[in-house]
Amino acid sequence: MTYPLPNASNDLSGQTALVTGASSGLGRRFALVLAACGAKVAVTGRRLDRLETLAAEIRAAGGQAEPLVLDVIDAAQLIDVVARAEQALGLVTILINNAGIPDAQRAHKMPLELIDRVLDTNLRAPYLLSCEVARKLIAAKSPGRMVNIASMAAFQYGGGGAALYSITKAGVVRLTEALAVEWAPFNINVNCIAPGAFSSEMMDGMLARVGDIAQRFPRKRIGDPAQMDATLLYLVSPAADFVTGAVIKIDDAQGGR
Repeated sequence: MTYPLPNASNDLSGQTALVTGASSGLGRRFALVLAACGAKVAVTGRRLDRLETLAAEIRAAGGQAEPLVLDVIDAAQLIDVVARAEQALGLVTILINNAGIPDAQRAHKMPLELIDRVLDTNLRAPYLLSCEVARKLIAAKSPGRMVNIASMAAFQYGGGGAALYSITKAGVVRLTEALAVEWAPFNINVNCIAPGAFSSEMMDGMLARVGDIAQRFPRKRIGDPAQMDATLLYLVSPAADFVTGAVIKIDDAQGGR
């Protein structure tokens, strides 16, 4: 095979992406970035009004988007949303598993309902959704790209009432590595981004609870979602054909090494 020089392109024309948790924060940014590079984007989440606003913004910029309500705790909805996205925009070839929630309670004080919700949202949902997208890609004999959003909490936990969140994000890392091997024969690449502290609704809630954590970081700053664009695009681009099972940490050295 002959590769261009350099072998790098952000052209996602002809691709259909599905982004979970797209109504705000990182997911919203991911959807805008993918659409700006030519992908048709199914934006999913629980808040339809926000999804419709996002879809309208993408369309106004010349892109294609479809807002689809999705509660990732509901397994039936996870299966159905893939079919709905395909019907509206074509076979889903890019999946961004972004939806996640914090626990924000000490492990021994968490009610069972919250434990189930965190596990179902952060770990079961990306697993089930990845499997459904993979089934359709394998049946169509089409390559695909999956990017799971973990967290630096997968690798470090300093206490403070987020133990289960840390555990589920470690599970997302291992999910990435295992499914990358499982689906490599079918040309489905599965990779992971592990962000540090980035600006989002979830981060705003944390800052309200614990104060300005940025003062503890080497550069005393919180990340802007735009600083993740290049990594996301690399992992879904044709140039990343040989990259699968990778976990890329983006944390500005916030947690030390």
